Amino acid sequence: MKKRWQSQKEKKEEKMKTIERWMRKHKVSYFSATHHPFILNIRDASIHSSSFKRWLGQNYLFVRNFVPFVASVLMKCAKESDNESDMEVILAGMASLHDEIAWFKKEAAKWDVQLTGITPHKTNQNYCRFLESLMQPDVDYAVAITAFWTMEAVYQQSFAYCLKDDAKTPAELREACERWGSEGFGQYCSSLQEIAERSLSKVSDDVKAKAEVTFLRVLEEEVEFWNMSEVLELVSSTVSAIN
Repeated sequence: MKKRWQSQKEKKEEKMKTIERWMRKHKVSYFSATHHPFILNIRDASIHSSSFKRWLGQNYLFVRNFVPFVASVLMKCAKESDNESDMEVILAGMASLHDEIAWFKKEAAKWDVQLTGITPHKTNQNYCRFLESLMQPDVDYAVAITAFWTMEAVYQQSFAYCLKDDAKTPAELREACERWGSEGFGQYCSSLQEIAERSLSKVSDDVKAKAEVTFLRVLEEEVEFWNMSEVLELVSSTVSAIN
């Protein structure tokens, strides 16, 4: 009986799409990226303003580096995808980055964050170097689109959690949460996932393995980016307590 149940389970897993299988296999890593203490602190209204400000400034710098990465994904899509709608989805995402940069500038002014001359944190620099590595011509489209989806999905899942009925997210942070946690952004992420799944279904096992490593690397980078503000905030609080 046990052997029969395992066989049914194996058949079910075989029918699962690649990304669905990865998300089950690496559910701890995915959960860590989408339910980070930074997000939980927003959700329960305990986040310190300096932590959010630091994230705001560093994310502004990251998005400016994110634009050429998305452009490179679009170029790979134009060369390798056989589905016209794929380009339309990615192009729409790229176009929205103009509004996103404008939003960061507006929020920075509201929170009194000086964006001019801001120094990128080492964590930010490392993530941006990783983005640059994904822009290289020898990186397969399936790998690049997987990375793109993962980055967007982490933000969507994270901020959507802050919009649940039982969340205590402060009113002044709801706009930020709604930007990435909205139903519309969720549908966009679902479209990206479908594109990635379709692309992964056509590549070799070797390319799939590279895409899985990239998926995990993005999750690690996202956790480190969240950590950046939390760790610095902890250091600041410790120094204040000592003084």
